[in-house]
Amino acid sequence: MHFIIDKSQLINGIQHVSKAVSLKTTIPILTGIKFEVTEKGLTLIGSDSDISIQIFIPKIDEEQEYVKIYQEGKLILPARYIVEIVKKLPGDEIEFKQIDQLSVVIRSERTEFRLNGYDAEEFPNLPQIEEEQVFTIQSDLLKSMIRQTLFAVHTLESRPILTGVLWELENHILKFIATDSHRLATRSAMVETLNDSTFHNIVVPGKSLNELSKILEDEPRLVQIVVTENQILVKMKHLLFYSRLLDGTYPDTSRIIPDKFKTNLILSKQEFADAIERALLIAKDGKNNIVKLTTQENLMVELSSNSPEIGNVIEQIQAQEIAGDQIKISFNAKYVLEALKAIDSQEIRINFTGALSPFVIKPLDHDWALHLILPVRTY
Repeated sequence: MHFIIDKSQLINGIQHVSKAVSLKTTIPILTGIKFEVTEKGLTLIGSDSDISIQIFIPKIDEEQEYVKIYQEGKLILPARYIVEIVKKLPGDEIEFKQIDQLSVVIRSERTEFRLNGYDAEEFPNLPQIEEEQVFTIQSDLLKSMIRQTLFAVHTLESRPILTGVLWELENHILKFIATDSHRLATRSAMVETLNDSTFHNIVVPGKSLNELSKILEDEPRLVQIVVTENQILVKMKHLLFYSRLLDGTYPDTSRIIPDKFKTNLILSKQEFADAIERALLIAKDGKNNIVKLTTQENLMVELSSNSPEIGNVIEQIQAQEIAGDQIKISFNAKYVLEALKAIDSQEIRINFTGALSPFVIKPLDHDWALHLILPVRTY
């Protein structure tokens, strides 16, 4: 293996694949990044058996030369060292030259490292996936859908299935659902499908989606996703992202979303969020970050929180609409704030069915997102 590569391209590639490398694993070879050089360019692969990421850096792309190849070959280099070495090398180009079966010399300008690696033949192969259930989506939309649901997954392993986000696809509508049993977030979008693809009970680990979100571009570029019974594959330009799926059946959350309401509010999202943040200055010192909401006359909504040791706060905000019964309800303010941050609209609708029943927060201008939050009993 002998090649010279553009430093910025290598840094970008290594940073992506290192997201799939676990330094805590007991399998030494999985702490490394696979370097494989062919006549076409350099392929980098990182894997922790749950997530695998492959990046291809072509020899020439869009008339720009990125890799000069002198000898093909492959080697596993330890991620914890190669990432820092490449970042700190002085020049704009880096030379890699394998000097024996498990060692490589890395040079840039007047700096030279010799690094020991592992036999590439022992590195696990990437999953072989049959491309039957396939759909395409814009990268910025997928990134938004992850952001708007991932925060609601369960963070404890006591209920493993809830640590992932449920994916469902039917009639060209992709739906994400996440819940930790105290709140629920859903986000839907229209996508292009191959052969009218349909699937249910596909649960992608929250950890995988967190890493995928860091890789996805903010630009509207097409991403192809392949779904199987136990894996998903996300295809981008020169990049493949594999993730295993969680085993088990995701709970039927449709039964807990009410379809009839006793009280409806329309509020400015920002005004509501700002008032809750101020109430949290007192509430965060108590249990469960509890804030109380009470509807009043003249389209006023009162928010309050109380801490016997600290004090209390009361604030009124103007609603655009209050319809139905008066409501007095308490809730975990952090759950509501996280839901509001996930909503892109300026105005929101909040639907209540009673002081002790879950309430729903939705954007006013579309039906693609929904957030459900359980209240807190305070009396």
